[in-house]
Amino acid sequence: MDARALSSARRRSWLVSSIPLEIAQPTLRLLVAIPCLNEASTIADVVSHVPRNIAGVGRVDVLVVDDGSTDATSEEAKKAGAMIVRHSANRGVGRAFQSAVEFAVERGYDMMVNIDGDRQFDPADIPKLVAPLTSGAADMASASRFLDKSLTPDMPRVKLIGNRMMSWLISRLVRIQYSDVSCGFRCYTREALLRINLHGAFTYTQETFLDFSVKNIRIVEIPVKVTYFKDRESRVAGSLLNYAINTAKIIFRGYRDYYPLRFFWFIAAGLALPGLILGIMFFAHFFLTGTFTGFLFAGLLSGFLSMLSVLFLLIGVVADMLDRVRSNQDRILYMLKKYRPRIDT
Repeated sequence: MDARALSSARRRSWLVSSIPLEIAQPTLRLLVAIPCLNEASTIADVVSHVPRNIAGVGRVDVLVVDDGSTDATSEEAKKAGAMIVRHSANRGVGRAFQSAVEFAVERGYDMMVNIDGDRQFDPADIPKLVAPLTSGAADMASASRFLDKSLTPDMPRVKLIGNRMMSWLISRLVRIQYSDVSCGFRCYTREALLRINLHGAFTYTQETFLDFSVKNIRIVEIPVKVTYFKDRESRVAGSLLNYAINTAKIIFRGYRDYYPLRFFWFIAAGLALPGLILGIMFFAHFFLTGTFTGFLFAGLLSGFLSMLSVLFLLIGVVADMLDRVRSNQDRILYMLKKYRPRIDT
C-alpha cells in the first residue's frame, strides 16, 4: 500500500471511530453479563426482565457466569434463556467479570453490560447505561447509587461511609471526581473491553477506574435506584473487614503499577520530610552547643531516612521505565484481542 492509500485508509478509520455507534453500526450486539454465586432464587427473574428492545441495539443476549455455585443457579438461568459460563470452583467476582469480558470479546459483541444477579439493580435501567455509549458520549457508563441524592439507598451506615470513602480515595488517585466506584452495574463499549486489563480476583470495580484513567477511557456516571434487602448478606462484602483489606490490596497494587513515579516519589517525600526536620534539629543543636551529645540519634535517623528517600526516588525512576514496558505489553494484548478470530454465536 503506497503512502497516499495508507493516509486515506487512516482517515476512513478515524471517521468510522468518531461516528456514534448507533450510526456506524445500526445492528449493534449487546451482551448482558450476570456474574453470580448461589443466586438460584433470583437469577431467572433477573434474566427474564432484561429488556430485549433497546434503542440503537439490534440484538441482546444474556450470559450468566456461575462462579462455582453449589445450588441450581446454572439450571435456573438456562431455563430462563441465558447462556452459561461456569467456573468449577469459586474464583471471586473479579475472575467472573474477566470471564464475561473474554466471552464478549471472543464473540465480537459491540457492548457489554454487567449487572448483579440478586435483583438489587433493575434490569429495566439497562437502556440508561447503553444510551451514552450508542451516542458516542462515553466508553463506559457506570451506575451510581449516590450521584442523585434522592436515590441514595437505605443501606447500613458503615457501608455508606465505606463506599463514600472509597470513591473519595479513587477520585484523588485518578484526579477525576466520581461518586460511586464500587457499583457492579456498568456498560462498556467493545473498545473499552479490548483495552481493559485487570488482575484482581476478589473484585474489579475500583481497579477498573484506575486502569481506564491511565488509558483515557471516557467514563460517565448514571444515577440509578438500587434496592437493598435487609435479610440478604453480600456475597462480596459479607465481612466489611475482609472486603476493606482485599480491596485495599487491589488499589495499592493498581496505583503502584499504573502510577509508579507518583507512588514511589510520594513515599520518598514522606521519608525525606522527617529526615530533613531531624537533620535541622541535629545541626541546630551542634551550632548552639558545639557538641553532638544528646542529639546524635537525630543525626543518625536523619541520615537513614534521607538514604531511604533517595532509594525510593531511584526505585520510582526504574519503575517508571518498567511502566513503559507494561504499556507496550498492553498495546500488544489489545491488538491480539482486536484481530483474533471471532467465535460465532
